[in-house]
Amino acid sequence: MFDSLFARSSMSLRGLAALALLAATTGSVCAQDRRQNTPGEFDYYVLSLSWSPTFCEEATERGNGERAQAQCGGRPFSFVVHGLWPQYEHGFPEYCQRPSPRLERNVMVSMLDLMPAPRLIYNEWDKHGTCSGLPGRAYFETIRKARAAVKIPPEYLELASAKTVAPADVEDAFVKVNPGLSTSAIAVTCNRTRLSEVRICLAKDLQFHPCEEIDRRGCRRDQVTMPPIRGG
Repeated sequence: MFDSLFARSSMSLRGLAALALLAATTGSVCAQDRRQNTPGEFDYYVLSLSWSPTFCEEATERGNGERAQAQCGGRPFSFVVHGLWPQYEHGFPEYCQRPSPRLERNVMVSMLDLMPAPRLIYNEWDKHGTCSGLPGRAYFETIRKARAAVKIPPEYLELASAKTVAPADVEDAFVKVNPGLSTSAIAVTCNRTRLSEVRICLAKDLQFHPCEEIDRRGCRRDQVTMPPIRGG
C-alpha cells in the first residue's frame, strides 16, 4: 500500500515538474515570438561582403555559371555586398513581411554597382530588408552608407593571382584600415578551401558593434585560398 502511494506521489511530482518546465518553456517561446520577425525590432546589422571570385568559382563548379553571368561575366569584382542583415544578439529575423512590399525596379538598378545581380538584390529585400523596418529605397540607401563606412584593405582590391591567407590575418587587415573596428566585430567565413565572406557588425547608426555570435561562427581553418579577380 505504502509503495503504491509513494509511486503515485512520485508520479504526481514528476507531472508537476514537467508542467512547470512546459510553462517556463512556453513563456520563453512566447516572449521570443512577440519580437520574432517584427520589422524594425532587432539589435544590430551584419554587413556581409562576399569575395566575388569564390562565388564565381563555386557557381561554375555547381554548373550554375550561366545564371551567375551578371556577376561573373564582365566587370572584375572583388568584395561585393551580399547583404545587410538585421540581427538579434541571439539569432536573426527573416522574411518579416509576406508577401513583401514590391521593390521598385529603379531601386534595384541603382544597387548593381555594389550588388551585381538583380536576383540577389530582390532576394535580400524579401529576406532581410523587410525586417529592417525601412521602406525599400531607405533600406538600400542604408546598405550604401554601410558599405561606404567600411574600407577594403588595398591588398584585396586588385588580386591578380590566387592568394593563401589566414582568416585571422584578413580580419587584422580590415581592422588596420578601419579605425574603431575590432576583431570582436568582424568574422571571416569560408568553405572547405576558399574564403567566402567578411562579415562586419554595425549598430543601427552604422558604428562598429561587437557581435560574439557572428564571431563564434567564423572560419576555423588555419589557411584558405582567395581566388584571383576575374573579368576586366
